[in-house]
Amino acid sequence: MSYLFSPLTVRGITMQNRAWVSPMCQYSAHEGVATNWHDVHIGSFATGGAGLIVMEATGVVPEGRISTQCLGIWNEKQRDRLIPIVEFAHSMGTKIGIQLAHAGRKGSCLPPWSERPMATLQEGGWECLAPSAISFGGKYPTPRALTISEIDKLIISFGNAAKRAISAGFDLVEIHGAHGYLIHQFLSPISNIRTDEFGGSFENRTRFLREITKSVRANIPDSMPLFLRISASDWLEGGWSIEESILLAKELKDLGVDLVDVSSGGTSSGAPVPVGPGYQVPFSDRIKNEAKILTAAVGLITDALQAEEIVASGKADAVMMAREMLRNPRWPLAAAKLLGAEVAWPLQLLRGQN
Repeated sequence: MSYLFSPLTVRGITMQNRAWVSPMCQYSAHEGVATNWHDVHIGSFATGGAGLIVMEATGVVPEGRISTQCLGIWNEKQRDRLIPIVEFAHSMGTKIGIQLAHAGRKGSCLPPWSERPMATLQEGGWECLAPSAISFGGKYPTPRALTISEIDKLIISFGNAAKRAISAGFDLVEIHGAHGYLIHQFLSPISNIRTDEFGGSFENRTRFLREITKSVRANIPDSMPLFLRISASDWLEGGWSIEESILLAKELKDLGVDLVDVSSGGTSSGAPVPVGPGYQVPFSDRIKNEAKILTAAVGLITDALQAEEIVASGKADAVMMAREMLRNPRWPLAAAKLLGAEVAWPLQLLRGQN
């Protein structure tokens, strides 16, 4: 028996296995609308045997995107273009979710292969917003601090985006609270120096995420899973910590979060992150076992035996892979064979089994 290739049921959804595709920005949308690239990108994973695919960080408002070419779901045109992508994933027996996001002070970029990093207003860029007027540094400008009224509107925007995700047919929603983007900017004392009810204490710094969680949960069916991606640690003294992540996970579990997708870093480009195979798995382990909540581990997980051990040992309930899936979108098919598990192949690919 393979633990990695055993099913996992979360609320009303059952994933056929625990080898999942992590959300990965493609910088290939047009005015927030998916393109043919997304059809092929997501379709390649859907034919590869993954139990779940989570689509890339998708802006809940125009200025919530990381780049001018990132996906959005603030209008019906964007939603409608996602429907055939979802339907194809379902036709392959794969569950599919969407990550709802706001980039905050790390937005208004050009695609990473561009000659310049930041988009001008003439190129479709925008003024970046954040909890506090603190730049991420380097290429990034100083953002404008959000007003209370703007914060309240963003909370509603996350809920409205979740409703559109439901009508597009997605199986679950993930809130992006990691990697130094807006929600994480509120969580971390490094990027949040507000003195009102959204800054200062742990309770205040987590308020924005708690309110977003309530807004999203209220706008999706009770049978639909709600995931949350967090950066479990800033890897910096005085920053967001694993202990705070555990406490947060306990609180959000009570608000309807079902699984924490555990990443790390992103608040500062200078953080001393000890990158190596499975380097974030200990965070998943602690959150899962101390907060008593489902977790997914992510971060340099590349090998089938490595992924199997993470799940079998109880360090996580699933693994999410990004770069390895880019290199081989059908990684789960090969991993299942190695682990002696049965995974349904698309009929069109059966000749490749042997």
